[in-house]
Amino acid sequence: MSFKRYTSEQLAAAYKNACMAELQALKPGNVHAFADGHGMTIYDFINSADASANLIAQTDCSVGERIFNAVEATQSAVGLNTNLGLVLLCAPIIHAALHRTDVQTFRQSLIHTLNQLTIDDALLAGQAIVLANPAGLGNASENDVHQKPSVTLLKMMQSAKSRDRIAWQYSHDFSDIFGYGLARYAEALERWENQAWATTALYLGFMANLLDSHIVRKYGDDLAKLVMVQAQALEIEYWAVDNPKLIQQKLLEWDASLKLRKINPGTSADLTVATLLASFLQ
Repeated sequence: MSFKRYTSEQLAAAYKNACMAELQALKPGNVHAFADGHGMTIYDFINSADASANLIAQTDCSVGERIFNAVEATQSAVGLNTNLGLVLLCAPIIHAALHRTDVQTFRQSLIHTLNQLTIDDALLAGQAIVLANPAGLGNASENDVHQKPSVTLLKMMQSAKSRDRIAWQYSHDFSDIFGYGLARYAEALERWENQAWATTALYLGFMANLLDSHIVRKYGDDLAKLVMVQAQALEIEYWAVDNPKLIQQKLLEWDASLKLRKINPGTSADLTVATLLASFLQ
């Protein structure tokens, strides 16, 4: 079993590298180096990564503190919800990397981290979610983030798993990342030997295989399913070419079309960042 002990500084750098790598990839409907969108620029995301990196990777912090401190710093830096989803995913990954023992796999450490989450973690994560105020948040009938929690962060996420794919990760040991994302990213890297194109492939894979819960919250299942079907068709084309630049223009046209309709596959982008981070650390 390969094992590496990471410092806080190394984890902050890995987190920033994952954020930067995701921004360099062409991700239709999301902000990236080729095009801004949704009232946000790539610089908002770069500044968000810079502001949150050291705080999410601090040594003596709980998962909830990592989440709240990172989101609070982001709000101070850019005043936008640029990274709530990826922070919710990356905080336990970083915590697991910091506290992994030499008898654990990386994923075993992550599962242990999830099972050790507390009510205080739920309180801080809930405060972070309210502070970021993501589109379509609304109110929940059970374990609403606007109310003081009476359950752990894991239990809170389990109650939201049917409507939010990030909550689903907590409830299923981050299976989309460890069961699909890492293998897909590795396959794409081997095929094209290019991090940006591999990241685009990973992002398209999430879009093609999952209903993006950010789209579902804003527009409902029907539109999310339509976007997923479109992603499936483009993913087939993408993997059929030896050089993805051959369909770059088609991806950019779809990107513009999604942004014109204010459709942002934000959950797919968040899962992409978390997968890149896990790939760097495993």
